[in-house]
Amino acid sequence: MTTTNELAPAVRSILDAAAERPGGETRVSADPRSLSAAFEAAEAEGRIPVVAEVKPTSPTTEGESTADPVELAEAMVAGGAAALSVLTEPEHFGGSVKNYRRVRRAVDVPVLRKDFLLTAAQLDTVEADVVLLIARFLGEDLEPMLAGARDRGMQALVEVHTEAELERALDAGADIIGVNNRDLAQLEVELETFERVAPAAPDDVTLLAESGITTPTDARRMREAGADGLLIGSAIMDGDPRENTSEFVNA
Repeated sequence: MTTTNELAPAVRSILDAAAERPGGETRVSADPRSLSAAFEAAEAEGRIPVVAEVKPTSPTTEGESTADPVELAEAMVAGGAAALSVLTEPEHFGGSVKNYRRVRRAVDVPVLRKDFLLTAAQLDTVEADVVLLIARFLGEDLEPMLAGARDRGMQALVEVHTEAELERALDAGADIIGVNNRDLAQLEVELETFERVAPAAPDDVTLLAESGITTPTDARRMREAGADGLLIGSAIMDGDPRENTSEFVNA
């Protein structure tokens, strides 16, 4: 795991809480819905593959959504989302494994479990289609965590922020990679991050752009830079999630 000294205080707090969170009591076995197939289906229908995020709150947003996660998820899928992301981190994002299960039962698209997973046992709290693994936080544990997810039948979205992290993710065997435009050291967002890192990714990797995508113009910019899909949270959550999702998938 990476040192937390260089991270923003809010991120250090998230990691400290994650390190204390227990895992599941028994090993799970997932029967996942394919993220790559969902992206291909969206492309075939002329839609931009968007992973729309059900996010009650976060350290980088104001206020907290009181809307039912299932209603939000159904609206996002109705708006054309190829997949969903559901927060399961409880202390800082208001998420839960219960919400993940409820959302997945209600929709027919792949659902990403977005959390700060640090141990293999934490994979065993829910049978997820896709789990988020953050290269910066896992360090040398990335490869065994990736293997652990796959051993449980799960797909893994490996998140990177730099070219060096991308190289490490590829060496670990990642085939779905998200480039986070948010620098977790200072929580600053620059769309140029994806444009800088993406060219180093091989063609056979499914590549997502994450964070800072706030307008359809941003969406088109990330696609032109090589994004196979877009992970969008606040810009969809703020307002009508169905209408907002539709604007992005049809950008």
